[in-house]
Amino acid sequence: MNHLTRCKGCLIGGAIGDALGYPIEFMSQESIFYQYGPDGLTDYVLTNNIAQISDDTQMTLFTADAIICAKNKFPQQWLNEGMLIPYIFHCYQDWLLTQTEDYPLPDSASTYSNLVHIPELFARRAPGTTCMEALRGRQMGTITKPLNDSKGCGGVMRVAPLALALYGQNVSFAQAALLGAKAAAITHGHELGYIPAAALTFLIAELIAELLNGVSLEESVKHISPFLISLFPMSENLNRLLMLMAEAQTLAHLNAPADKAFKLLGQGWVAEETLAIAVYCALKYSNDFEKGVLTAVNHSGDSDSTGSLTGQILGAYLGFEEIPQKYIEPLELKEIILKTADNLTRK
Repeated sequence: MNHLTRCKGCLIGGAIGDALGYPIEFMSQESIFYQYGPDGLTDYVLTNNIAQISDDTQMTLFTADAIICAKNKFPQQWLNEGMLIPYIFHCYQDWLLTQTEDYPLPDSASTYSNLVHIPELFARRAPGTTCMEALRGRQMGTITKPLNDSKGCGGVMRVAPLALALYGQNVSFAQAALLGAKAAAITHGHELGYIPAAALTFLIAELIAELLNGVSLEESVKHISPFLISLFPMSENLNRLLMLMAEAQTLAHLNAPADKAFKLLGQGWVAEETLAIAVYCALKYSNDFEKGVLTAVNHSGDSDSTGSLTGQILGAYLGFEEIPQKYIEPLELKEIILKTADNLTRK
């Protein structure tokens, strides 16, 4: 299975989980099962025959497009974090325009991202308050100079393209993870707003790099905690994430019922819970993309973000061909997502 297959799987998988969870994001688990039956939500809720994505996939695409644009403009220098992270920030500013302005933008608008030319992205799909407020200030948050104390999941849900693009670029897992953390810290200043982004970037990067050597998803997940301890040795909040990661692995190994797991892992509104829920669902159904993402969305909480992360992980692990076609066909912007995967994998 080649890099492109895993890249397509990750991006499409994340968008599928997002689109499944978006219509039920603010519903309680009881309401979901009351409305959709004893198995909960089992398929898309379509709008004009389209499975709509949320801000999670929108911002993931803008992260990816920032990388693609930086590679095209600065082919020898794009990996320099002093260039790449500001470029991501500028593309997030472009995403903000899609949430606050009408399409098309005036010719006088100064933009970086090619995505501002896609009318379907000029749609507000419950954008995160922290992302909106941070970007409106037009100042780029950093790990050392945070804009706020937010640990919402708006940082972690958008960084997977970094792991995909850095494959084969002679970049260490530590360098990749730090780029993920710095991309999240643009808007989320709490340690637990950006360290889970480092964890997800590491996990996906390792999965893509090591799967040819037969490394399992379970083995890669086990590597996360010691990796984070070495990367953030002075963190005052890391233990909270490590505890949830251990809990997620235990619950998946014991095949614990999903409702019990969600009570212990949280609702996913904050990044460490989002990642823990996604890891639990991905481990529990490591060979079944559909069951993994459906489990990830059927709970009280941030269903689109937990669905998106689960889809990203399982999509990268299983590959594009293992994703049921029925979830791809009605997916909004599927052609743009697949084209983005192609562009990310080009040298």
